[in-house]
Amino acid sequence: MSETKSRFVVSADWLQAELGKPDLRVLDASFYLPAQKRDADAEYAAGHIPGAIRFDQDKIADHSTSLPHTIPSPDYFATEAGRLGISENDRIVVYDGIGLFASPRVWWLFRVMGAKNVFVLDGGLDGWKAEGRPLETTVPSYSPARFTPDFDESRVVTLDRMRDIVSSGAMQIADARSAGRFAAAEPEPRAGMRSGHMPGARNLPSGVFANQGRFKSLPELRQTIEDAGIDLSKPVVTSCGSGITAAIITLALESLGHHDNKLYDGSWSEWGSRDDTPIVTGPPTPVKA
Repeated sequence: MSETKSRFVVSADWLQAELGKPDLRVLDASFYLPAQKRDADAEYAAGHIPGAIRFDQDKIADHSTSLPHTIPSPDYFATEAGRLGISENDRIVVYDGIGLFASPRVWWLFRVMGAKNVFVLDGGLDGWKAEGRPLETTVPSYSPARFTPDFDESRVVTLDRMRDIVSSGAMQIADARSAGRFAAAEPEPRAGMRSGHMPGARNLPSGVFANQGRFKSLPELRQTIEDAGIDLSKPVVTSCGSGITAAIITLALESLGHHDNKLYDGSWSEWGSRDDTPIVTGPPTPVKA
């Protein structure tokens, strides 16, 4: 692996050479917003990477809340992962259709649940197809496995903790939503939600971390994050619309060796839907020189 590339991102060449190894599990974690007009389940059925398991982020989630695809309990996650034939000791490669959109969330989820060897496929399924690599339509069947969770609760931020962070400024806030949504110049895609951002938040739109589905180099990632006003020597909490693309920022931070970071799971779906959370509009405050 090049020293300029993330150690958590693997190439299509590498993955194709590893397909079929007994300790490898490939997960199709594709997820799309309505505006993207793509159907993840239909695309999986039409052709996926050989051996890939469909990992539905809306199904393997906490169903006791009205918020979308929030983190499930460790026991429920372990049961579902085991049912799919995945153990915490497997080498897990996650991909999505676009390349770096929804896959980092599942990468983060498995890591926060205790798996150590979790990676994201550079270029995603779109890149894989564009290079004429093999596909299959058969749904793989793996023997049930035992996934023993080791949940790191400290990496997940709740609403109460987020309130404290906003009021105290104890952590930098990196918001992965688009600049328009962040500034309240564009409406939120979910009905009944206020526009704007948390006081003190910096804007790091999720799309700035990749070029055509391929993760930027480490120097480029560093520059992108620092240009947004994030100090990599200080703690960061990531957020987005519903907790999925926030993990792209998390992946970038971890790739750069920044480990003092957390993810706000409820994200704007929670914060923006309430009437008792502070919101500001307009672009972020300019960074002091």
